[in-house]
Amino acid sequence: MSSLRNLKPENVFYYFGEICKIPRPSKKEGEIREWLLNKGKELGLATKQDAVGNVLISKPATPGREAVTPVIFQSHMDMVCEKNTDTQFDFSKDSIQTEIEGDWLTAKGTTLGADDGIGMAIALAILADKSIEHGPIECLFTVDEETGLTGAAAIEPGFMTGKILLNLDSEEWGEFCIGCAGGKDTIVFLDIEHENIPENSVAYKLILKGLKGGHSGCDIHLGRGNSIKLLNRVLWNAYQDFDVRVAHFDAGNLHNAIPREGYAVITVPQDFAKDFENYVQAMNLVFKEEFHTTDPEVELTLEPATMPGKIWEEFLQIDFMNAVYVCPHGVQAMSQDIPGFVESSTNLASVKIVDNKVIKIVTSQRSSVESKKQAVVDRVTATFSLIGAQIEHGDGYPGWTPNPKSKALALLKETYERLFNQVPEVKAIHAGLECGLFSTKYPDMDMVSYGPTLFGVHSPDEKMLIPTVQKCWDLTVEFLKSLK
Repeated sequence: MSSLRNLKPENVFYYFGEICKIPRPSKKEGEIREWLLNKGKELGLATKQDAVGNVLISKPATPGREAVTPVIFQSHMDMVCEKNTDTQFDFSKDSIQTEIEGDWLTAKGTTLGADDGIGMAIALAILADKSIEHGPIECLFTVDEETGLTGAAAIEPGFMTGKILLNLDSEEWGEFCIGCAGGKDTIVFLDIEHENIPENSVAYKLILKGLKGGHSGCDIHLGRGNSIKLLNRVLWNAYQDFDVRVAHFDAGNLHNAIPREGYAVITVPQDFAKDFENYVQAMNLVFKEEFHTTDPEVELTLEPATMPGKIWEEFLQIDFMNAVYVCPHGVQAMSQDIPGFVESSTNLASVKIVDNKVIKIVTSQRSSVESKKQAVVDRVTATFSLIGAQIEHGDGYPGWTPNPKSKALALLKETYERLFNQVPEVKAIHAGLECGLFSTKYPDMDMVSYGPTLFGVHSPDEKMLIPTVQKCWDLTVEFLKSLK
C-alpha cells in the first residue's frame, strides 16, 4: 500500500488508510461496523447501532454553540467489490492496495473504495478533531448502500435527531447535489435443460475484456460497451452462421456496475471451426472500431477449451440469445426539465449460472420519475416474459425530490464562493442516494450531498483526486463554523 501519511488533510487520509485495511463488501460489514463502534467509544462519544447494523456516533457542541442547528454527516460502510480478472484479491479478507499516481489515489487492480470510504474518513476526522467550532453533530454510517440501500431503508424515526443531513457520497467536487433518481432491480431466472454435444465438435472459450464499465447511474449515458450485450451479439450471429452452441455464459457482477468482462464456453462443428475463428478475429476489429473512443482497450479473444459434458438445449439457447439481444440497456429517456440530465435508464448487469441448473440475469432500472421507472421495469419484465422466464423484483427505493430553497444549500454555496472564489453547480444526479429514503422517515430534513472528485467508481479504474479532499475538508469545517 502506498503511504498516505504525507497526503493532506492528514487526519482524513489517516482514517481512509485505516478503512482500506478493513474488508467491507455489501452485506458483510461486520468487521467495519465493530471498528466504528470501537472508534466511537475510544473517542469518548455516544455510540449506538440499530437493528440492521447502522451506526450513529454523536459529538456534543463546542462550548457556547449548543443552540446551533444540529448536523448529521452521513456515509455508507460498504463498497463495490470489483477487480480485474488477472488480479489476485479476496475482498473478504485482503486490504485495498492503494497507489498514488500524480494527484490521483487509486488501487492495484481493484476498486479503491473511496465510494464511500472517503465520506466515512471525513466524518471520523470531524469526530476526532477538537479544534473545530461546531454545534451538535451526529455521524451516521449505513450498511448495504450498494446492493439496495437497505440500511437507509431500515432507519427508524428518532434514531437520529439532527435537522441538517450532509450526505458525503457525491463524486464531483464543486457540485452540490439536491436530488437523485429512484431505482429498482428486475431479476430473471431461466431453468437450464441440457442436451448432448454433436459429434465432431470442438470447444472454445470466448472471452471479452478491456471494457471500462463504470457506475450504472453516473456513467450510463457515456455509451460504454456492455460485455453481456457484446458477447451475446457474437453468439447470436455465430449460431446462425456456424451452428455455435453454448455450454456456459458468465458476464458482469454487480447490479449497479456496467459489465466490463465476460466469457462463454461454446462448441462448434469441426467443419466450421476455422471460419468461426476468423469471424471472432473480425468481430474483435469491429468492436475496436465501434468503441475506439469509449472503450479503446476492448478485446475479444478465443482460446481452446476442455470439452464440456453437455450443452444448453437448443430452444433454451435461442430464447436466451433473443431475449438478451432485445433487452433494453442504457439511457431510456432524457429529462424534459433539466438539459443534459438522464431521466430514465436500465442496466443489463450480470448473467450467472447457478449450480449448472439456472441462468440468473440481473438488471437494474433507474428514473427520477416514479411512473417512468415502473415503465422501464415493465419493459424489461415483458421482454423476459416472452420466453417464459421466472421474474422477481427488488423492493426498490424512491428518488429524492430537489429542494432548491434549502437553507443548508444556501450556506454551503455562500461558504464555497467565499473560500474558493467560484460559483458551485447545483444539480440532481441519475445515481441513487440514500437521501430519498431518509426523506420518507424524516420529511422535514434539510439535505445536501457533496464530496471530493472520484472517477471510475464501481470499477477497478476508480480513483480519487487528492487535492479535492483538502477542499472538501475546508468547506466542511467552515460550514460548521458559519452555521447558526
